Amino acid sequence: MSALLRLVGRRLLQLPIMIVGITVLVFFVMSFSTVDPAIQALGEGASVEARESYRAANGLDDPLPVRYLDFLGGLVQGDLGTYSARSLSVGDEVARALPITLQLTFMGLAIAVVLALAFGVVAALFRDRWPDKAIRVVSVASLATPSFWLAVLLIQSVTLGAGLLPASGPLPDPAEDLGGYLARMALPALALAVPVIGQLTRVVRTSVVEELDKDYVRTALGAGIPKPVVVGRNVLRNALITPVTVLGLRVGYLIGGAVVIEVIFALPGMGTLILNGVTNNEPNLVQGVTLTVALAFVLVNIVVDMLYVLVNPRIRTV
Repeated sequence: MSALLRLVGRRLLQLPIMIVGITVLVFFVMSFSTVDPAIQALGEGASVEARESYRAANGLDDPLPVRYLDFLGGLVQGDLGTYSARSLSVGDEVARALPITLQLTFMGLAIAVVLALAFGVVAALFRDRWPDKAIRVVSVASLATPSFWLAVLLIQSVTLGAGLLPASGPLPDPAEDLGGYLARMALPALALAVPVIGQLTRVVRTSVVEELDKDYVRTALGAGIPKPVVVGRNVLRNALITPVTVLGLRVGYLIGGAVVIEVIFALPGMGTLILNGVTNNEPNLVQGVTLTVALAFVLVNIVVDMLYVLVNPRIRTV
């Protein structure tokens, strides 16, 4: 247990360094924007004196390192700045949109994990027979299917479902209409999950096949222990180590893919928000959304690392 705590402590100590690195990268990249914040705030008709006064009041004439430190200080206090001539809060917009992106990401993740685990185990148990061959064909096809193309295809074919799974329209509040919420999120989550299902199915199948070929499995089966018990208690636990590692690498894909899928399905998440920022030349909004998505990616991967530690006891002694 002490070794596990040390490993968790090392991961948490790395977190501030990664966060600072992300803020530096995002801030300095966005500093090359040609959009004048003074014009964005005051309008095209503002006088030169008014623009200069705005820049001085908001520290826009300060050296870049000074502006970064001011930005970092505001970030520590939860202030992502404002955007548009109405001085809307970036933090408020992110707080509204981020939960939708995370919900879509984890719904896609749940679908991918459940289906990939089921398909992978079935394929391994029926190795080289028709279920295995069929699942391998489907997994290769899903792996080669881009999420955005599948999203468009699902929208085109949504009429076949008689409107049961809407591809557009407002997103219901899950507290008030859980069924409507799940129906609205089903197609985006499926489009996001399909490529991950293909990759994860192949990894699960390979891992389970390798475990089934080991001596302890043959010994257990020879001792009369039912095969479902051996697979459920031993094989799956040992075989999940590699899939969890691959899943950690795909979480970032899911977060990034969710941003694109939201735009296609008109969901009011981070993807729609960043599109609005780019379309309306709002660098502060783009910066806040990009930074938040990057931080979410880092935090989720740390959680996956902890899950990997729990699944693989051998790494606890590292």
